[in-house]
Parts: sequence; C-alpha cells; structure tokens
Amino acid sequence: MNIVFLGTGSAFTLDNFQSNIMFEHESRKLLVDAGDDIRRSLNAMGLNYRDITDVYISHLHGDHTSGLEYLALCSYFDPDKEKINLYGHHRVLDALWDTVLQGRLRSVPGKRVQLSDYFNVFPLDDNNYFGFGRNKFELVQSVHIMDGFSIVSSYGLMITLLDLGKKLYITTDTQFNPNQIKDFYEMADIIIQDCEYLYFNETPIFSSVHSHYEELLTLPLKTRRKMYLTHYQDRVIHEDKFLEAIKDGFLGFLVHSRRHDFENFMNKK
Repeated sequence: MNIVFLGTGSAFTLDNFQSNIMFEHESRKLLVDAGDDIRRSLNAMGLNYRDITDVYISHLHGDHTSGLEYLALCSYFDPDKEKINLYGHHRVLDALWDTVLQGRLRSVPGKRVQLSDYFNVFPLDDNNYFGFGRNKFELVQSVHIMDGFSIVSSYGLMITLLDLGKKLYITTDTQFNPNQIKDFYEMADIIIQDCEYLYFNETPIFSSVHSHYEELLTLPLKTRRKMYLTHYQDRVIHEDKFLEAIKDGFLGFLVHSRRHDFENFMNKK
C-alpha cells in the first residue's frame, strides 16, 4: 500500500494544495477528505476522479468537503464510473447533504437527487471503523472549534496496519488539546498532525482552530519524534523552516504531491 500526500496546506493555501491524503491499495484509492483543490492536486499526480474508489470525510469545512462536487458530478455523468464509497461519522454525513452539498448537487436534468444517488453512503457510529485493504480505520473524535456554546468535532483516524502491527494516527483538524488525545498520541507509532504556522513579527498568532506550532513544541520529545506536520500556511515552504522542525524534534513538515511506500513511511522514526 502507498500513502500519497496530495496536499499539505491550510484552507487558504495558494502554493501547496489543501491538506488531503490518499491511500492506494491495489486498484483502489481512498481519499481522506476532499477539499476545493482536489482536482488540481490529483492532476498533479497524474490522476482524476476516475481513479478514486473511496472517500472519508472528517468534518464539514470546505477545505475538506468542497471537492465532493467534482467527484459526484463527474462520476454521475460518466457511465463507466462506479459509485464512490463515502464514509464518515453519521453526524457528519447526516449534515453533509443539507448544509454543504444540496444547493450544488440536488438538481440534474429530469431528476431531483440525494446524496445516495452520487455515492454509496456508509455512516458510522461512535467507536466504529471501516476497512481498506488489510487495514482498520477507526474514527477518533476531537474538538475542532467551539460554535458558541457547543462543540464542533472533527473525526480523525487511528489506522491499524494489520500486516505491520503498527498504528498511524491522523488528527485531521483539531485544537491543541493533548489531555483529550494523549492516549492516541501514545498508541500511535506515527502521527500526522495538523499544524498552523501563523506569526506576526515573529509573535505567534493562535486561532484556536488548529494546533499551533508553538503549542506542539510543548509536547514531550517522545511524541514529537513520531509526528509529521501538515495543514500549514504557505510561508512554511522554505528549507529553513523544514530544518527547524526537525531540529525541534519533529519528523518534519510533509510535502505535497509526494507518494510513499506505506511500510517505509511507518518506519521513519
């Protein structure tokens, strides 16, 4: 199996595509999220919608969902393309059609359609998982933002590689909350962590939407040593910043449009 970093940027990136990951197993390809840039990031790897067989959606923000319009319409009107399997927590998928996609996708010539007309929909409950290849993808809920007095969650993934006996934790989008997810940090062999890199005159700006680089520096060294950073701002794409992260104990910032053998990737500590 391969892991492909189609994009590694923040929601507003111009240079390095939004943070989307893809897993390849034999003839199947699974996207973890599908943001606005998915057409371009796939094209940069010589791929398009016809190559995608499965999609997992972690939460409803546009840099994780807006590319579904491209996948849905192109697949729907391509008679040789099978429906894509769509996975997500049921609370995410229940809201996906009504709050994100309906205005874009509900009308096609001669028909009013639903989400299930475009995708094979697989809603998942709490403490549930789906399989891809010989790997187990378990959903991990975390706090992304506070919507007034309520929590808006993002559902990361704890991926168990049955053939390797190792675990990969993808946070997707999360506030810095190590007490909530420290057990998952401990459990994982490798961590892919969202990391905002916002500064003004060298002073960090904390948005409380993502984990900030300065906050992640406070994690124990044993945690940083198994952590790759993604979902960062464009200004990070400089060699000195990549070297700084390694000096600070991280595995480094991930680079977009790169394909890695999964076994080798999981052994890069």
